[in-house]
Amino acid sequence: MLTLFTIPKPFKGHIEVIQRNAIQSWRKLQPKCEIILFGDDFGVSEAAEEFDLIHVSNINKTEYGTPLLDFVFQQAQEQASNDLLCYVNSDIIFLSDFFPALKEINFKKYLLAGQRWDLDLQVLWDFQSDDWEGKLQSLLVQSGRLHDPSGIDYFVFTKGNVGRMPPFAVGREGWDNWFIYNARSLRVPVIDASRRIIAVHQNHDYSHVPEKSGSMWSGPESDQNLKLMGRRIYGWILEDADWVLTDHGLVKRPLCSREIFRRLTLAVPAYGHPILEEFFLLQRRLRYGEKLRRV
Repeated sequence: MLTLFTIPKPFKGHIEVIQRNAIQSWRKLQPKCEIILFGDDFGVSEAAEEFDLIHVSNINKTEYGTPLLDFVFQQAQEQASNDLLCYVNSDIIFLSDFFPALKEINFKKYLLAGQRWDLDLQVLWDFQSDDWEGKLQSLLVQSGRLHDPSGIDYFVFTKGNVGRMPPFAVGREGWDNWFIYNARSLRVPVIDASRRIIAVHQNHDYSHVPEKSGSMWSGPESDQNLKLMGRRIYGWILEDADWVLTDHGLVKRPLCSREIFRRLTLAVPAYGHPILEEFFLLQRRLRYGEKLRRV
């Protein structure tokens, strides 16, 4: 039914704990999904063998050694046994609400994503426990935090409907914004599943980012990502999905000033004026406390 793929970081220290938790949660999904690990970083091959997953070691990278997403997405679609795929960051835990939500989508082609829940999780979770999910949800209630709509850590999409992706570096700014813009420009329905799918992001540091210029992922690779996509697309986030998956099923997102502007941008590119886009970037900064990035 579904092919899930990811690009793990080296299996070292806290990141190893995080990634083992994530992989074990994916293996708990029902019906069982196909899982592909991309990359040749330390421990990836061993993890694929231990958990009986598909492993693709040879991938294209930046000059800093960071995997490039265009190659990975192309290879994933070529090798997947299923027409439905899910790219997910290697620090995300999925729960049993994942597949029931997907079963409610009746579009032949679509792109689905959702907000994540940030959680400090320092230890290997006991996935053999009968109540592993209930305990995790209790911990989320106590200390989890719903991330704002600008943070997108997974995409479910139909094979062949991604379009031509620029050579974005994984784990850096911008490519997720491009993904939403690109789908809408191709008239592929974009669905916000935040209300139905709990995606648990295990918090970590960003010491792995080369030549980091801020507290998170900013640096030359993020700058390159933003240049590749063009700053006009930077502001596209989950609020720009044209459909919402609710408790009552799929609902078309109500028309508002933001949606009107987005439709104009898609219909007539000239409407994506830098000054107007700056307005939305400023609005986003004020709402979510983000620092504006200028390319």
